Amino acid sequence: MGSNLELVQITPQKHDPAWKHVQMFKCGDKVQLKCIYCLKMFKGGGIHRIKEHLACQKGNASTCSRVPHDVRLHMQQSLDGVVMRKRKKQKIEEEIMNLTPLDTVVNNVVNSVLNQVDGNANEGIQSLAIQNPVEGNSNTVVPAGEGMSKGVERRKKLRPKQSTATYANPEVVPVVEKNTVVPKRMDSHINMAIGRFFYDVGAPFDAVNSIYFKQMVEAIASRGPGFECPSHHELRGWVLKTSVEEMKNDVDRCRMTWGRTGCSILVDQLSSEAGRMLLNIFAYCPEGIIFLKTFDATEVSVPAESIYELLRQIVEEIGVGQVLQVITPGEEQYADAGRRLTDTFPTLYWSPSVAHCIDLILEDFGNLKWITTVIEQARSITRFVYNCSSVLSMVRRYTLGNDIVDPAFSQFATNFSTLKRMVDLKHNLQAMVTSQEWMDCPYSKKPAGLEMLDILSDEAFWSSCEMIVRLTAPLLRVLRTAASETRPAMGYIYAGIYRAKEAIKKALVKKEEYMVYWNIIHHRWERLWNHPLHAAGFYLNPKFFFGIQGDIHSEILSGMFDCIERLVPDTRIQDKIIKEITLYKAGAGDFGRKMAVRARDNLLPSEWWSTYGGGCPNMSRLAIRILSQTCSLPIYKRNQIPFEQKIMNTRNFIERQHLNDLVFVQHNLQLRQMYTSKEQHLSDPLSFNNISMVEEWIKANDLYFQENGNLDCMVLDTSSVNSMPIRPLNDEAEDLGEGFDDHEIFSCGKDGEDENTGDKLVNQ
Repeated sequence: MGSNLELVQITPQKHDPAWKHVQMFKCGDKVQLKCIYCLKMFKGGGIHRIKEHLACQKGNASTCSRVPHDVRLHMQQSLDGVVMRKRKKQKIEEEIMNLTPLDTVVNNVVNSVLNQVDGNANEGIQSLAIQNPVEGNSNTVVPAGEGMSKGVERRKKLRPKQSTATYANPEVVPVVEKNTVVPKRMDSHINMAIGRFFYDVGAPFDAVNSIYFKQMVEAIASRGPGFECPSHHELRGWVLKTSVEEMKNDVDRCRMTWGRTGCSILVDQLSSEAGRMLLNIFAYCPEGIIFLKTFDATEVSVPAESIYELLRQIVEEIGVGQVLQVITPGEEQYADAGRRLTDTFPTLYWSPSVAHCIDLILEDFGNLKWITTVIEQARSITRFVYNCSSVLSMVRRYTLGNDIVDPAFSQFATNFSTLKRMVDLKHNLQAMVTSQEWMDCPYSKKPAGLEMLDILSDEAFWSSCEMIVRLTAPLLRVLRTAASETRPAMGYIYAGIYRAKEAIKKALVKKEEYMVYWNIIHHRWERLWNHPLHAAGFYLNPKFFFGIQGDIHSEILSGMFDCIERLVPDTRIQDKIIKEITLYKAGAGDFGRKMAVRARDNLLPSEWWSTYGGGCPNMSRLAIRILSQTCSLPIYKRNQIPFEQKIMNTRNFIERQHLNDLVFVQHNLQLRQMYTSKEQHLSDPLSFNNISMVEEWIKANDLYFQENGNLDCMVLDTSSVNSMPIRPLNDEAEDLGEGFDDHEIFSCGKDGEDENTGDKLVNQ
């Protein structure tokens, strides 16, 4: 290379994809280009000649012998796009020549399309849909720049008829279907590029399920060739700032509804990877749940005092009149802070998390000796299955793609959800271990395989599993209802616990037997059993209220009165509500309409009051506020990005603000996805996000793998999909039914608890 060559920076204005693979030099007034792979210098011909060189197309330039395969395909794709655009422009010009002068509207449309074609000459377009301007009876989609190496005509697709007015705006360009634009031979190249990025940054594989990942891929594909990736400074600059503003708009949208529905403040305690204790603060309303802030409580000397001060500050920021309750974990420091908070603000309630209390009940159930034995038997099956790829593939084929481990709210809930899943799949599993395929499988002769056959063939094991499911399935339903993101839970929790105790009583019949389990429930549910909000939610849910035969239980009525006094400080309105209760109890006025009676079962309770409560405006306002509350924090992803410890460790103000913004955006994006996504999310037991909940069910038996060596995970049949989801898609709160006439169930006393029960409870 001559010493008089001067390296020139390639400016961002050069959009052709080939510019990324060359260096530009200046020699006097002339420009020369150099291929970065084979180092060949080009003294003329421009970027098009370089592109032919990289695409290995003979003609105007020699072919590059060292160009990577993916770059060569990209250049071929770009060259094909140039030819396509020339042919497309020529075709449109021919169609224009056939138009009459009266076709002014169509002329405008075609001109705008021509401008679009010319304007993207260097950048490429994904697809255009041009309606025949004469006949107007069909649309032809012509993909451009996407690997069109063989005849354009064979790639044309018919699209549904659309108005030509759609294309008057050059910004509105229909996108051709994915399978048409991207040939299958290109998929492996794209997937490998995505995979390398995931492996490099250590992103969890579940990230591909994010709606934002899909939106990102679609946005890049719609842009076509020439897209410039954002820089580090752009991502932490204007992109982050715009995202923060977008999330603040979501927060403001929720805040606008709090005057009508009120809100609940939710506190979630977790530990960061750096060993710090963090408190995440959220606000809930039917419109959605929003993340407010994170508080570092690691070095707090008086936890109850600090928690109280934090919650007091949050309540004052939101507005005392808009907060109905504060929900926290149930530990004593939170209870102390909650009592101080309700003394300071007598118009709100403190409540421990219902989901956390149910989880403790399930933990206590799991510590009963006979249940522990059954769980360990079931785990011996899943540990073998989930550590042997060929066996796992076979199980998934026989269960129609369903996993036998069912990750739930926590490790304790997972124990019982997995037993229920195995009971649901009992016949599928038995069919597998008695099949010829299993007998021919070498793992069926191994000790773990023989043990699995013995357990799955043991009716005593299945009988125990079925009894455990009868005892715990209603509690799992309460857990899912309490942590539901689809409907406010306040109107259903009281009925859910009633049904759970009822199911235990029916399953065991004898009082000395079912009281063992009832006492565990009473022990953990002590603070919640007569919670006024839960009792009022039951009272105000028309589905349950009108299903009671006889008098309302006194504890329920007392809870309703307590809510009136606490949540409605104005005594005049209190008196009006008491008068309006009489109309509700009698089903008078609009409450008694046939439409209102039918709607008790198919409208949300708050919607029912909003629709038919006009004759009782004061009671209706109170009912809507109570029935719009949740009882627990919905499950959200806690461990994706460890921002928390970074926030606490950095002393730089700018970086701290950036990280605060990142945490705010991340949490609210996750919560938005949780509320807006309508797809059923099926949890993979082998996912990193589920490891804390399922580890005891899938961890390897070290002795077994010392004998058998490592297994090839690629044997796993990834094509198996869940074609028969076990968990019902309907809202389980709808299945709580009518009839609440057993007054023994309403009692929270510990009648029947004795020394035999006490030693079965967890040490406190």
